[in-house]
Amino acid sequence: MRTMTETAKKKRGMPSSFTILLALLAIVAVITVIVSGTTDAVTAATFSDFFTAPVKGFADALPVCLFVMILGGFLGMMTETGALDNGIAVLVQKLKGREIWIIPVLMCLFALGGTSYGMCEETVPFYALLAATMMAAGFDPLVGAATVLLGAGCGCLGSTVNPFAVGAAVDALSSKGIEVDQTIIIGLGFLLTVVTTLISIIFVMRYAKKVKADKGSTFLSLQEQKDAEAAHGAAAAEAAKEVKLTGRQKAVLGIFAFTFVVMIVGFIPLGDLNANVAGFFDNGVYDADGNTITQAWSAVITGLPIGQWYFDEASTWFFIMAIVIGIVGGLSEKQIVNTFITGAADMMSVVLIIALARGISVLMAATGLDMYVLDAAAAMLKGVPSFIFAPVAFLVYFGLSFLIPSTSGMATVSMPIMGPLAAGLGFSPEVMVMIFSSAIGVVNLFTPTSGAIMGGLSLAKIEWTTWLKFAMPLIVILTLASMVITTVACMVI
Repeated sequence: MRTMTETAKKKRGMPSSFTILLALLAIVAVITVIVSGTTDAVTAATFSDFFTAPVKGFADALPVCLFVMILGGFLGMMTETGALDNGIAVLVQKLKGREIWIIPVLMCLFALGGTSYGMCEETVPFYALLAATMMAAGFDPLVGAATVLLGAGCGCLGSTVNPFAVGAAVDALSSKGIEVDQTIIIGLGFLLTVVTTLISIIFVMRYAKKVKADKGSTFLSLQEQKDAEAAHGAAAAEAAKEVKLTGRQKAVLGIFAFTFVVMIVGFIPLGDLNANVAGFFDNGVYDADGNTITQAWSAVITGLPIGQWYFDEASTWFFIMAIVIGIVGGLSEKQIVNTFITGAADMMSVVLIIALARGISVLMAATGLDMYVLDAAAAMLKGVPSFIFAPVAFLVYFGLSFLIPSTSGMATVSMPIMGPLAAGLGFSPEVMVMIFSSAIGVVNLFTPTSGAIMGGLSLAKIEWTTWLKFAMPLIVILTLASMVITTVACMVI
């Protein structure tokens, strides 16, 4: 048991997410000043560059930030109807004595979302929901955060058809005249997803069992436990009661599930997977320039057919469904408005964290630091054998991912350099795509420059330093597993 003095020391020693991100922004700015003295490829960051980076980051991440705020209003509406708390309670009651199996089921679902459409920022609202669920099941909020982050993260690590990872990478290679075999990418991505997800499930389940048997074994500080209790305790306590769902609440939960299913399908690039399925959702008529003559039936609400959505369309969908849930849940007009505003406001700290994290990427791109490091890394890899090329390329991408946490951004700027390099050395460009995907996938399990991680942990009331301490042994294992798989693939394919 920690003493109050130990807790106070730990609290003083753990800076907030905002402080960590501001420190990283300052470090990057200083690095640009130092490097600019040795090369014309990098411009020294000015004071105005530093101070405007968070604002420009907000503008760059605006679709994601708006999506998160609207999700906050949507979840607030769910909570106000009582359906969410009672739904969690019924789930926990039905799994009495078998609560541990919530973890592998949900992690596999999140992994499916990650590998198929790059589920990342979309996971943010699940952190609060699963923090309460896991507390009600006798675990701690860290189990909930790990279920979301590691599940979706391992899926992204082993992207199979994720348009923001392998899709952007393949497109970048095509622009250089390099054609790739999608079968190899899907097969290798599937292997990476399965192996890393299984390892993560075992890791999280072992921790969950330990916490349930002994609450003192939690990684959370006393302050984090108090914050989690204040944020999620009411929902967790409600879930411990014997409750029944009303007819309205059952209908609301049905709409809730339907909303998320539609969002997930909306993001999946159906046109790349199955023309018939894509045609079902997109039966619109277009002219030779791609202008709409007759709108597709699934585009009536959001403007784009299901399978072609991005954050603007998802935000529109959740905004409408929040109102529908409020009406079905029996809320008055004033309750609906006030609840949505309050829920969106609750997400402001998360939104600001996402904006600040994006500001670091904006500063690096503006000064040219990202491309400078990438060119230097590519030059270092020339002329090395496959059993060295693959792990070194992985480590190169591992380092670059801190500079460019955007998966699609990394693919766009790096693949026109790294892809031809691999092909010119006689190595498989498909394996290079998966080296990129797995390396950035591992980094995005813990990097503080990821708005999804910092925002999600903030909702779960978990400090980033606590997550790092908890997840680092697993991250090392996942790194080694990914390096072994991609190295063998590079030598064989």
